[in-house]
Amino acid sequence: MRKYKSAVAAFIFTLSMATGPLSAQDDPVESLMDQLAQAEDEQAAGRLERQLRQEWSKSGSATIDLLLKRGQDALDVDDVEVALEHLTALTDHAPDFAEGWHTLALAYYREEKFGPAADALERTLALNPNHFGAMRGLGAILEQVDKPHLAYDAYSRVLTLRPHDSDVIDALERLELRVNGQTI
Repeated sequence: MRKYKSAVAAFIFTLSMATGPLSAQDDPVESLMDQLAQAEDEQAAGRLERQLRQEWSKSGSATIDLLLKRGQDALDVDDVEVALEHLTALTDHAPDFAEGWHTLALAYYREEKFGPAADALERTLALNPNHFGAMRGLGAILEQVDKPHLAYDAYSRVLTLRPHDSDVIDALERLELRVNGQTI
C-alpha cells in the first residue's frame, strides 16, 4: 500500500509541476519577519507568526500543499504513522520545500526519533535560515539529549527572530545556570 501511495503521489506531483516550480521566499515573508522581530507584545507576535506559517506553507504546488495538509491533519489526530507516510512522500518529491521538512521533523519528534527529527530540522534551516520553529525544535532536541550549550544557542537565536516567545524565554532561564554558571 505504501508503494502505491508513493507512486500516486509521484505521478500527481509530476503533473502539478506543469504549473511551475516551487515558489521562493519573497518580500511578504521578509516584511512579516521584520514586523515579528519588532512586535510590541506576545499577542502581536502570535498573529504575525500565524501569517508567516501560512506563507511558509505555500509550496507553489497544489499536490505538495495537499500532502502537507494531510500530514498536518494526521499529526493533529496523533496518527503519526500516516503523517510520516505523507510527509516522507512530500520531502521525496519536494526536497526544497522547508515547511515539509519542518513538519516531518515534528512527526519524528512525536515518535521520539530525535536523530531523524534533528536531521529534518537541519534541512529546514538550510532552506529557511529564519525558521524560528525549526530553531526552537532543535533547541528542544538538544536540551533533551543533554547538550545545554547548544540548546541555549538555538533558543537565543529564536529570540532574535521572535522576541516574545515565552516558552523560549523560560527555556533560556532554565538553562542559564548550566550554561553560564553562577556569578560570584
